[in-house]
Amino acid sequence: ARAKGGGGARAGACEIAQVMAAAPASAHPDDEALGAAYDARLVRRLLRYVRPYRALAAAALGCIGVAAALQLAAPLLTRWVIDVAWPARDRMLVVQVAGGFAALLVLQFAASYGETLFTALLGHRVIRDLRAELFAHVQRLPIAYFDRTPVGRLVTRVTSDVEALNELFTSGVVSGVGDLFTLVAISVVMLVVDWRLAVAAFVVIPLVLLTSRVFQRHVRETYREIRARVAQVNAYLGERLSGMRLIQLFGREHSEAQRFARLNEGHLEAQLRSITVYALYFPVIEFLTTLALASLLVTAAGEVAGHRVTVGTVAAFLQLVRRFFQPLQDLSEKYNILQAAMAASERLFGLLDTPGTAGHAPSTDREARVRAMASRGVTVQFEHVWFAYGPATPAVDPAAELAGGPETGGSVPWVLRDVSFTVGPGQSLALVGHTGAGKSTIVNLLLRYYEPQRGRILVNGEDVRQLPLDVLRALMAYVQQDIFLFAGDVLTNVRLSAPIGDEEVHRAAARVGADRVIDRLPGGWRHVLGERGAGVSVGERQLLAFARAIAADPSVLLLDEATSAVDSRVEADIQEAVRALMRGRTTIAIAHRLSTITDADEILVLHHGAVIERGTHRSLLEAGGTYERLFRLQAGDEALANRPAAQGTRLPTDAAVG
Repeated sequence: ARAKGGGGARAGACEIAQVMAAAPASAHPDDEALGAAYDARLVRRLLRYVRPYRALAAAALGCIGVAAALQLAAPLLTRWVIDVAWPARDRMLVVQVAGGFAALLVLQFAASYGETLFTALLGHRVIRDLRAELFAHVQRLPIAYFDRTPVGRLVTRVTSDVEALNELFTSGVVSGVGDLFTLVAISVVMLVVDWRLAVAAFVVIPLVLLTSRVFQRHVRETYREIRARVAQVNAYLGERLSGMRLIQLFGREHSEAQRFARLNEGHLEAQLRSITVYALYFPVIEFLTTLALASLLVTAAGEVAGHRVTVGTVAAFLQLVRRFFQPLQDLSEKYNILQAAMAASERLFGLLDTPGTAGHAPSTDREARVRAMASRGVTVQFEHVWFAYGPATPAVDPAAELAGGPETGGSVPWVLRDVSFTVGPGQSLALVGHTGAGKSTIVNLLLRYYEPQRGRILVNGEDVRQLPLDVLRALMAYVQQDIFLFAGDVLTNVRLSAPIGDEEVHRAAARVGADRVIDRLPGGWRHVLGERGAGVSVGERQLLAFARAIAADPSVLLLDEATSAVDSRVEADIQEAVRALMRGRTTIAIAHRLSTITDADEILVLHHGAVIERGTHRSLLEAGGTYERLFRLQAGDEALANRPAAQGTRLPTDAAVG
């Protein structure tokens, strides 16, 4: 837009403003849902991760039991001092009880330390196992899953949702069991010591339960709102950080900052509402606790006056009542931890239950099978392959689909229509066609990123669906136009999964001239690249990708206009290296610049997913069809480009290729 002048820039700015304003910043419904506070089915699945650490769980529960029992000992010692030691004026007994109190403190410290340590170890080990299983499963999911699932949601699953479960294990479920145990134990002791005082203290429990219920409902609503607001902020941040070049190009910094401020303000308001709920709940519980103490004192006054209860018993009850209401308060908070954990576990298990790509399990004889197939060369065959992204109807008659012509699309949005070809060892096949013609889809199907709805893809006569994925993909090297390099040193990126030594990696880089680029880097082969290969140019990334492909020593070479980002001199060097690399190998090349595929053994011209022309470069030029027109357009021969195409040839609606 800037190249067209001020008016074009303003138009472009308006367009991007409209797009960004319309971009949704809301969270997915799954991210906001909380669900039930307890789901037995989910709990059973979670316990599967706890079983390997049964000893830790038992130790944590043991420490909690000891801590709960020690809480009962202190009030009973107080009762003994007041009712026995003081009336007898036995100072030695008082000193002994004081020593007992000190020992209790030490034991309580040890029990609390053990509870914290064991629950933390249990939670973090369970989360480690779950996170590892999630990541391993995500790597086995079909590419189609990533097409329809935002990356941010997957990151949330492996981070935030897993952390929700971590909180459940470390401060939720085990501590909740301890709170329940403490409540039961204190209740039993109070009823055994004096049931009348116990009833007087328990009179406010209905009010405590009602307050806790109201608190849980309001906290649930505020928690859901906070979760939605956080998701909105994260989605907005992720998109704007990815599009920072456009924001700065069109001067959108101020308006985007204003919109982010509104989202941030909404998150703040949700947090403040949550704080308000907590700020009201805790004073109310404290008030009810004081009310219980007042009820206890009023009842105790008459009981003491009638010599039915001792002063020591009343003092013990005052301590027990304080200890009784603390677990009640904690359980109300843990209710929300449990609810969030149930929602997180439902989402996590939903991800784990998503079927992975068939044949993803590593094969035990991978190396032997790869060597056997590579030794005789690899032949790739497509037999009447039909493919559509998303839902397709296999029952549709192919003849009826083709009857309307490639442009009509029929009743199903087919990307490939009845595509057949064979390319053998030492042969090269070039794919030509306008954008969206299906060229990259052919490569994606061969790599089994997707499955065809009809037809078969054979490698050395075996259906690729019957081959283990690690065997199939070990035979191939794919140099994409959009090069992806990992954050890490150059040597690791070039070697990747190839089990070869450093010297072989260096020789592979030298064959395509990548060694000259690497030598210029500050750290040479140990130079650390940034995310997605930041720190080197697009052309240098392509050279590194070519070195990576050569280092893998593939039987099948897949090229997607692999020299589009390098200069003419480097391209000539790479083309020479590629010709050497292609000898004895099966090559499939997606061509955007037709001058790079003139030596191909066969060229397929694709249009709307159908093969409309095939042959060598010379035969296709002589046929005077679509290929000849596209070649002349790229060669700059306008006179020939404007010449009508041969009769019966359907021309693409796009004038340009690729």
